[in-house]
Amino acid sequence: MKIPKEERRELLELFSDLRVADVRDGMDWNMMHHYGSMDADIRPLFRTHAVGIARTARYVPYQGIIPQMTPDEYSEWQGWYYNNVCTYPWTEGIEDGDFIVIDQSGVDAGLMGSHNGLDCFVKGARGFVTNGGVRDTDELILQKIPFWSKMISQSMVQGRLQFDAWNVQVSVGGVVVNPGDVVVADGDGVIVVPRKIAYDVAKYAHKELMRDKAERRKLYEAAGMELDDTVL
Repeated sequence: MKIPKEERRELLELFSDLRVADVRDGMDWNMMHHYGSMDADIRPLFRTHAVGIARTARYVPYQGIIPQMTPDEYSEWQGWYYNNVCTYPWTEGIEDGDFIVIDQSGVDAGLMGSHNGLDCFVKGARGFVTNGGVRDTDELILQKIPFWSKMISQSMVQGRLQFDAWNVQVSVGGVVVNPGDVVVADGDGVIVVPRKIAYDVAKYAHKELMRDKAERRKLYEAAGMELDDTVL
């Protein structure tokens, strides 16, 4: 789903300063109490904040047979695997502000890692979330690539995952995500806002954020604490 550039810019700006908690409040104010928040086991690699427009991809468990091979034969086979079975067509055409949402069927495999994660980040991806695994996590943290996942994996994908579709509706962390939805993620987890109600959610999320800042600022002042960006 192609979103007009002006709408993308507006949505990214609207949600840029909102925490997951604020967005959760905005969803509640729009009677979406039981929708949007991904399962608590979808956790960040490190404490950070990211906002983006959902770019989706779906992978399923590998349906083929792994033949008996020598290590040299395996090197050739894994090249074939990446070119024909577990491909990454969704990485082409990534737009600045995309949030990569990957349904990998809960498979414990590192579909994303330090190299392809950085490649997507350089192309404009703001963050990543998967219901499967991610690997090379020390490097991802060092590179400051915002990533939320169900698990940390050691394995590569060959013999474990195959590409199914991209730019389609997916289910990640108990939430249905459509291309073009707004994704907000931080230390509290990940929340997804349907595009059709994004402006209304942002409106009330900002009201709650401003109220929270004002009340906490009073407490900062009473305690003699130096004011910071969370209360200004």
